[in-house]
Amino acid sequence: MTHVIELTGAARRYAAAGAPALGPLDLTVAEGEALAVTGPSGSGKSTLLNLVAGLDRPSEGGVTVAGTRLDGLGEHALARFRRERIGMVFQFFNLLDDLTVADNIRLPAQLGGTGRRAATARAEELMERLGIARHARAHPGQLSGGERQRVAVARALVNRPALLLADEPTGALDRAAGEQVRELLTELHRDGQTLVLVTHDLELARACASRTVVLIDGRLAQDTQGTRSEAVR
Repeated sequence: MTHVIELTGAARRYAAAGAPALGPLDLTVAEGEALAVTGPSGSGKSTLLNLVAGLDRPSEGGVTVAGTRLDGLGEHALARFRRERIGMVFQFFNLLDDLTVADNIRLPAQLGGTGRRAATARAEELMERLGIARHARAHPGQLSGGERQRVAVARALVNRPALLLADEPTGALDRAAGEQVRELLTELHRDGQTLVLVTHDLELARACASRTVVLIDGRLAQDTQGTRSEAVR
């Protein structure tokens, strides 16, 4: 089995004398798996996502993503790794309002060195796949919340990432738009995309994830796969 994520004794402390915000934690995510990370506010969900994304560094232990040990990389190498191997979807979209939909999607590919023609072709492919091709020349402010989140997902997928990370992807959406995003993430997982989503939305976790972990006080409290739940001591 190929693991896209491997955390080995990973912990993050923000105060030298305090308890860790996360861990120590051992966690693996297999290629093609969809993992939902849930738990109360302050449980370490965002810290875990930041470690996996290379946005933060562990205070101890190791973080390996797509075969690369992230805690050993410098800042420039981390930025390049994120651009090439990780796609990120945020609660509030983080789209550039002065760019069109097509340009928002194409931008990460061009920043990664893909030529304009190839980046445009990939953006068009994703817009068609995600049902937003008619909005290619629109700006984000002209779209609904659900449509903007579809643009954000397309942007995250443009470089064919090994791992897609989603941070509360339905948190800023109404119920109807949230259902559309749930369907989209479920479809991506069904197509083989490795996915980790942090969410308070248990309906989203049930719909999209093949496995759910619960964090409490920075520790892994429960790991549920399929219909089998295993409490972690």
